[in-house]
Amino acid sequence: MQGIKRAITIVNTWKPEAAPLAGKIRSKLLEYGIECDICEYDGLSFKTCFDGYDVAITLGGDGTVLFAARYCASRHIPVFPVNLGEFGFIAGIEPREWERHLEDFIEGRSDSVERMLLEARVERDGQTVFVSNALNDAVVSGSGIAKIVMLEVLFNGLSFGTYKADGVIIATPTGSTAYSAASGGPILGPDLAAFVLTPICAFSLSNRPIVLPPTGTLRLKVLEMRHKESILTIDGQEVFHLTEGDTVFIDESPHRVRLVGCDTDVFYSALRSKLNWSGTPVPDCGGFNA
Repeated sequence: MQGIKRAITIVNTWKPEAAPLAGKIRSKLLEYGIECDICEYDGLSFKTCFDGYDVAITLGGDGTVLFAARYCASRHIPVFPVNLGEFGFIAGIEPREWERHLEDFIEGRSDSVERMLLEARVERDGQTVFVSNALNDAVVSGSGIAKIVMLEVLFNGLSFGTYKADGVIIATPTGSTAYSAASGGPILGPDLAAFVLTPICAFSLSNRPIVLPPTGTLRLKVLEMRHKESILTIDGQEVFHLTEGDTVFIDESPHRVRLVGCDTDVFYSALRSKLNWSGTPVPDCGGFNA
């Protein structure tokens, strides 16, 4: 056993199968003498502190993993993600296989991977007013309907110019399959270390997605706009309101999240099974040279 004494199981309340499964998992953990607290997560609020736990078990989709990762990475708590959602790019353990994977983890036989996070920091009038980590992405966008933003974008002090767009996505490799991909960005292998800068509906065709090394710093300055509100969204879950003159700094986070049962095979299998990446259909024409 890996010295696991306390576990927290996060139950996504939007998944009706999550609560019964949490009870089964708790019983299994008790067989090993491991305490288990069960906490509900509705996608909006969560009141439990993660301090003192040795593992976090998520029962939901990728969004539940994103939530847990932001709190667990800095505390070096591994995340054991059981997939009750649609895609399973991050939540790699299927419900029918949870018991085997959990026994392997407790007994030290399981593999785990580490994923990079980005750190988003907002400066206003020379003061840091917001800091958060993201496993998927940080998005600067207009607040409201049909609101555009004007951003000066720099990387390591080198200007990329002014972006006039619905917004800008800065994604990690893990997040490259999410909002960034839907906006035309490239998909990166999850074991890479990089940023993807993807504009959302840019006014200029020259504003294209670009992959950047994580050793640099992205700086996005909010310029004067016709409307006065824009927002920074972290993993689609955490929102901070920006004002003109604010600067958003994006760096690689010093923390990494450890995910159990989420090797690259899970990621590529999800591309095939969930996004229907099957290649070009090959007709049955009776042979290679037919």
